[in-house]
Amino acid sequence: MYPSHMHMYTNNPYSQETKYYSTPSQLENYYHTTIDERQFGTSFPQMGPPQGPPGFPPPGQGPEAGQPTAPPPSFIPAQTQQAQTFAVDPGSIRRCLFRYTYVWLRNFQQFWFYPTFVGRTSVAGWRWTGNRWVYFGISLRQIQSFTCF
Repeated sequence: MYPSHMHMYTNNPYSQETKYYSTPSQLENYYHTTIDERQFGTSFPQMGPPQGPPGFPPPGQGPEAGQPTAPPPSFIPAQTQQAQTFAVDPGSIRRCLFRYTYVWLRNFQQFWFYPTFVGRTSVAGWRWTGNRWVYFGISLRQIQSFTCF
């Protein structure tokens, strides 16, 4: 690929030193490891919590966060009147994470829900079927109203 007599080099703008490299991979390794250190002192820090693939909950949320250990309350709460909106705001349902939540859907279904993940357009968690919890996810557009305890 490169003739043996050809050498690649780079000048470090922060020092008088010139480095010579005999292979492209050595030069590539230099740029991938030392540019960050020269500009910022160390490699980039990890920002925020670990993220999963797009559309999936981050580690520690979702089904691995664990289902509730007890059934939901035995009563059905009165539906609260909420302004008709196109979709539930993720911030409003986020306060219900890891709490028993009663949900009314636009298709008139209603059920107990235990949310463990809220995304930009969806919510996921555990839905009570009447005798057990099953992992469940739904678009925030489908939720008409909800209340959490």
